[in-house]
Amino acid sequence: MANKKKVIVTGFEPFGEHAVNSSWVAVQELERLGLGEAVDLHVCEVPVEYQAVQSLLPSLWKEHQPQLVVHVGVSGLATTVTLEQCGHNNGYKRPDNCSFCPTSRCCIENGPDCIHSVLDMDTVCKRVNDSGLGVTLSVSKDAGRYLCDYTYYTSLHLGHGRSAFIHVPPLGKPYSSQDLARALQAAVQEMMKQLELDHKHNECCNHEHQDQHDSE
Repeated sequence: MANKKKVIVTGFEPFGEHAVNSSWVAVQELERLGLGEAVDLHVCEVPVEYQAVQSLLPSLWKEHQPQLVVHVGVSGLATTVTLEQCGHNNGYKRPDNCSFCPTSRCCIENGPDCIHSVLDMDTVCKRVNDSGLGVTLSVSKDAGRYLCDYTYYTSLHLGHGRSAFIHVPPLGKPYSSQDLARALQAAVQEMMKQLELDHKHNECCNHEHQDQHDSE
């Protein structure tokens, strides 16, 4: 299938108290499940390092030209699979796995304070929760001002909003890696449907404008 949609899903390497990072375990499990015949899924493990994110993300966007990039991270505070609506530019004070911290405390100099995903996470959340998956999703507007938030903001900036971030709880608190992978699969499939509908709607609007123009 030449016209396969390309989706990149990333997880993070271990850090701090997370000797096993449930985000990368869940993403590897998702790779086994796949996203259906029409989607070419590419997965990648992201270092918990600000500078690595700054070099890795532009190459992912440029090399693969994906329709959507979804980043998955672990949150020790999360008890649900949490869809993040936006990324933040400022407030990065916590040192990474290399004990490095950006001196500017921000992702992109003079960038907007906050970038929202083009995806409506409330709708994605409701659809997946209504599907009887057995895993609860919720929505958040604060991804935590560490590598998760930093990665999300950078990706939203590079992809003009065509990115998503999903926080997952640690393994077994309460979900298994298989549970988390099923939730990721359902959420990403809903996101793809939403992008497809938006694309069709925009095409319709463009045709209507063109028709109006032709008849003037």
